[in-house]
Amino acid sequence: MSTATTTPSATSTPPRPSLLHRLKSFFRADSLPTLAALVIFVLMLIYGETAYGRIFQLSTLSNLFINNAHLIILAVGLTFVIISGGIDLSVGAIIALSSVCGVMLAGTGMNAVLVIVVMIGIGSAIGLASGILIQYFNVQPFIATLAMMFLGRGLASMLSTVPVRLEEGSGILLLGTKLKIIDGPKVNDLVITPGVLIALLVVIAAFLVLHRTRTGRTVYAIGGSEQSASLMGLPVLRTKLLIYVISGTLAGIAAVVYTARLGSAQNITGIGWELDAIAAAVIGGTLLTGGFGYVLGSVVGALVLGLMNVLITRDGSIPPEATTIITGGILLIFVLLQRAVMARQRE
Repeated sequence: MSTATTTPSATSTPPRPSLLHRLKSFFRADSLPTLAALVIFVLMLIYGETAYGRIFQLSTLSNLFINNAHLIILAVGLTFVIISGGIDLSVGAIIALSSVCGVMLAGTGMNAVLVIVVMIGIGSAIGLASGILIQYFNVQPFIATLAMMFLGRGLASMLSTVPVRLEEGSGILLLGTKLKIIDGPKVNDLVITPGVLIALLVVIAAFLVLHRTRTGRTVYAIGGSEQSASLMGLPVLRTKLLIYVISGTLAGIAAVVYTARLGSAQNITGIGWELDAIAAAVIGGTLLTGGFGYVLGSVVGALVLGLMNVLITRDGSIPPEATTIITGGILLIFVLLQRAVMARQRE
């Protein structure tokens, strides 16, 4: 009796990729800057715990997110802009103008919800103006947003040259209220604020839009080659306008979060924050040439800058002015890393 031999079916399930192949696809060359930012953040945590102690504490990590919620929101907005190949220098001035207007309107007795809507609307309007200048008048993004920066900063100075404070009991202050999640020993508690939750929602929404929608794919295509994106029939005009509206709107939201935490505003608020947001995006792996970047990478970049400030404060011997020098050094390292990655990809 002969035994029948079976042959593999043509419809058999293809073999699963090996673990090595999956690791290689995850650790792609173009994701090296983002991975480097994550590694640097972890190393900074370890160094801080070893050198100063009390870094791996719930209270320290809570304050890191609370104090940098506005920077995370700004960095997310700049991620959209930089991926498209543009730049936005107006976000710091938007925070100054929006926060001063918000505090002054709240002082007149206006409803807190309406004040927040106005603050966000100011950011959206300035972002829309930047987008119109860039798209319809062919003004370079650097010049258009620089003009909006001077406009916003000037209007904020016209409104007030001295700090203005929110009255006690203002509804806006509720967004800065600390909510205890975990009751730890002594003051080692895990706390958040509604502002942190807003930043989290912004990150989730931006991630879904940028990485899961046609609009997000169009943003990447514009950054890769705007001409090619137009030839493919993508809505370049509408998307570029939307990008700057998103950036301005998120700057307005950041103004709300920051004002709620601090309880005051002044015309010099936000000076240099646009550079911090750009640095956070670049450290997180967003290419300045456009076409590539991660929302979550920008979040990591913002946390790296925030943790750096914590470590400098803990050290005590490093002058605060050195923060900008260290930030510039880190930014330069990541720019060089990006250039090395791009050179390797061209090969």
